[in-house]
Amino acid sequence: MSNLRPLWNTSDSNISLGELRERVNDPDLMIVDVRPLPAYNGWRLSGTARGGHIPGAAAFPITWLDSVDEPEVERLLQTKGILASPEIVLYGDRPEDSVALRTRLAELGHPRARTFGGGWAEWASDMALPVDRLTNYEKLVHPDWLRQLLGGGRPEAAPAGPFRLFHVNFGVPEEYEENHIPGALYLDTNRLENATDWNRRSPAELEAAVRSLGINRDTTVILYGRDTEGHANEKWPGRRAGQIAACRAALILRYAGVDDIRLLDGGYDRWVQAGHPLETVLNEPASVPTFGVPIPIRPELIIDIDDAKEILADREHAALVSVRTWREHIGQVSGYNYIGPAGRIAGDIWGNCGSDAYHMEHYRNVDNTMRAYPEIAANCEEAGISADKWVAFYCGTGWRASETWFYAYLMGWPRIAVYDGGWFEWSQDPVSNPIEVGEPIAV
Repeated sequence: MSNLRPLWNTSDSNISLGELRERVNDPDLMIVDVRPLPAYNGWRLSGTARGGHIPGAAAFPITWLDSVDEPEVERLLQTKGILASPEIVLYGDRPEDSVALRTRLAELGHPRARTFGGGWAEWASDMALPVDRLTNYEKLVHPDWLRQLLGGGRPEAAPAGPFRLFHVNFGVPEEYEENHIPGALYLDTNRLENATDWNRRSPAELEAAVRSLGINRDTTVILYGRDTEGHANEKWPGRRAGQIAACRAALILRYAGVDDIRLLDGGYDRWVQAGHPLETVLNEPASVPTFGVPIPIRPELIIDIDDAKEILADREHAALVSVRTWREHIGQVSGYNYIGPAGRIAGDIWGNCGSDAYHMEHYRNVDNTMRAYPEIAANCEEAGISADKWVAFYCGTGWRASETWFYAYLMGWPRIAVYDGGWFEWSQDPVSNPIEVGEPIAV
């Protein structure tokens, strides 16, 4: 009979740092981080020695127990693999947060959950212990960070120089006029896109636009949108996809040459939910005399049809990823009221998006923030999309593709782009541009 101590002790509701350190790579142990997602991604929200999370930990913010209905909580616990795990360890900033989730798990029939009482502070303070974080986490800012910055403070990863905050949407200045985050300027994506094909504007047009908005290469640009319900049969449904619009602006501004671009995670909605104030003052930008570098400084971020075909010709080392719904992918719908043909680019890889052309549930959490990045990476890997490839994303006209591009940028993927013409351009010439419909046949 073995004298070894059993790995699981049902009478012990806590786990020590020593045991957790030894078992951090144990496939039978599910580690769950209950802190806010910005802390999980890398921000030091509680003054801890380091930001990030224990390697392999799943993210389940404890606030979801109150903000999400019970069936959805159970669904999330299932899809993250938490309920199916033989053993669970919970940790956060406060022991009571872990206990709250442990209680809910027990109610759902999973009593085998323990608490790491020392929490993130104890793990992070030992510099010998590994930590994972989102590579460019500081580009995905949270409401409290922005509140500190707007109040004149110097939060973690503060801009090195001047910054501009923009409320972004597609041709709805009245939304901005109704109210917006204090100090925000208005950015209409029409300033950055050509209205005939929705591709990025010419270098000269982009330079005029960014200079009029007070942006040069060294300006820190902080972007956010406002999301409401919308449907594809509206005249301009893209007006109701604020965060996607903000990501589209982020792509084009980085393509142009802006070095420091931040996105407010969850946008306007998260700012309001956090209890922060709004204003109705209409702020006007002060133009700048020069952008500072020739536009575009990063032309590789936005590709055109010839590059898309080059990617399709090298599927071993490259991937053209469709960020569209399954119904769009198999050709049941085009997804847009201004695009007639339905189908997909032959040889692409389906990357999903959400319920329709103006929603991104596959890449977001229930509170509209970015989904935990390991989940996004795992879904990509399962589809055959990986960071070691030349990856270009496409959708109808580049909006959803831009949001997915931004998340890949946050994860540090080295060679990523958006095929600007997307399905709108490709579908106009099915003779030269091969199209497929129906469910893909496995090869």
